[in-house]
This record gives sequence, structure tokens and C-alpha cells, in this order.
Amino acid sequence: MAARITAITVNSPHPAELAAWWCEVLGFEVVETADDGYTEIGPPGQGDKGPVPTVAFVLVPDPTPGRRRLHLDLNATDRSQAEELQRLLALGATPVDVGQGPLTEQMTWHVLADPEGNEFCLLASTVTPLG
Repeated sequence: MAARITAITVNSPHPAELAAWWCEVLGFEVVETADDGYTEIGPPGQGDKGPVPTVAFVLVPDPTPGRRRLHLDLNATDRSQAEELQRLLALGATPVDVGQGPLTEQMTWHVLADPEGNEFCLLASTVTPLG
């Protein structure tokens, strides 16, 4: 037997707004919400505990300064890395320099941040879309 990742949790002062942004980026939908601001998103029609981990945004008014709250790796499913990079930038992602240097044969990913500054990477390879 083995464990499986079923959710990735993100601390956020504005969980519903950040969840909506990630829904737009990933093509996800809201799976669950709660009065305390909790918002969970996942692939359309999957629901909770499916083959793809959901992302849960939890209200934390003042996340710990200097600590990363998450890191996701993304792969485009229906376009090139360059095309997906342009789409993400148009949605409000920003490039981040964490010392990765320019793209090379060995360094093939872009480091970006979402509207709240959470870093994520856009990898070079494409993957088959779910469903």
C-alpha cells in the first residue's frame, strides 16, 4: 500500500479570490466552500479525492512572512510552453527570479508567481489533458 496526495493546501488572506484565479489558470472548478473562507478547487466533474489532487485555499489573515506557502509545477496540455507562458502572463502571473538563470537545455522551466506572490513553475513538456 502507498499514500497518495489528495489535496494541496494554500494559506491565503483572500482564499476565494485566489481560488478563482487558479480555476481560470487550470480550468478547474470550485469543489467546496465554507463560511470561514475555505475554498477547494479541482478538475471539472472530479469531485473530492479523485485522480488529480485538489487545491484547498485556507483563510490565514497573515501568512508567516518569508515562508513559501506552496509550490506547484504546471505543464501545458494543449499548447506549447511559450504559448502557455503568454496565457499565464495575460492572466496576471508575473516572472520571478529565484536565481534559476535563463532557459537552457538543462534549465527548461519558467518560474512565475500568482497574484499573491506564490511561486510556481511552468515546465517545458506538455501532458495529455484529463478527460
